[in-house]
Amino acid sequence: MKAATCDVEGHIEKLMRCEKLKESQVKDLCSKAKEIISKEANLLILSTPITICGDIHGQLPDLVELFSVGGAIPWSTYLFLGDYVDRGYNSIETYLLLLALKVRYPNRIFLLRGNHESREITQVYGFYDEVLRKYGSITVWKYCVETFNVLSLAALIDSKVFCVHGGLSPTIEVFDDIKALERYQDVPHSGAMTDLLWSDPDEQAGWGMSPRGAGYIYGPDVVDRFMVQNNIAFIARAHQLVLEGFKWHFGNKVITVWSAPNYCYRCGNVASILEVESYSEYFATIFDAAPQVRLLLR
Repeated sequence: MKAATCDVEGHIEKLMRCEKLKESQVKDLCSKAKEIISKEANLLILSTPITICGDIHGQLPDLVELFSVGGAIPWSTYLFLGDYVDRGYNSIETYLLLLALKVRYPNRIFLLRGNHESREITQVYGFYDEVLRKYGSITVWKYCVETFNVLSLAALIDSKVFCVHGGLSPTIEVFDDIKALERYQDVPHSGAMTDLLWSDPDEQAGWGMSPRGAGYIYGPDVVDRFMVQNNIAFIARAHQLVLEGFKWHFGNKVITVWSAPNYCYRCGNVASILEVESYSEYFATIFDAAPQVRLLLR
């Protein structure tokens, strides 16, 4: 069912071509997206078939390529695991395109929060400066930050596939612990919400301090315990560059999905999406970077 919006279809067409929206249009779009997303749960309950996507990081041509590979919305349903902004040349167009698609097709695209959907992080890694350069003020950045603070924290597909940007937390044992979190805020410096966005799998057993300075590293025993307690088949997450596009950890228990090919326009990696037909039937599709257009550097 089509959501009541302003010219959201026109916005989608413009953003797909990397054309800038007016500040007033951004305000209206962010307001409508915030209204829709804020009504969704901390833990989204989703069903198959669905396509899981990892980090995008402002690489708009590659996001357009991703939709070409995975199928256009609404014919395909997508779950994005966060990190839409920073690093790439077109964070604002990338993020607004995803919001516009959410407003137009609220039941066909779902957006989780990544560690870069943060007021503090975006002031360091490029999004803040990009908006200032393109709009001449930080007002548009503020509108986007308001939407960051309502994004869901995790998802559960068919009650069997747990999806999150980073990983696990020592203070989260069952899904009700995620449901109880207060997510309508900027990302704290520590705590369960931060762990979900920042943590990484590691071969060493147990919990360890993360070299990132936030979250934890978690071992195979931690994953085994979480999977048994919550009766899940595997965990899908993003957050870490994988040169091969995707990587399994601890056998087939945790998969990292990376969807930004040639990350930062220099890493030479391929990207992937994980197409899930059921919790026992899924496959990764690999894709390369789209051709870069000079006008995207503006």
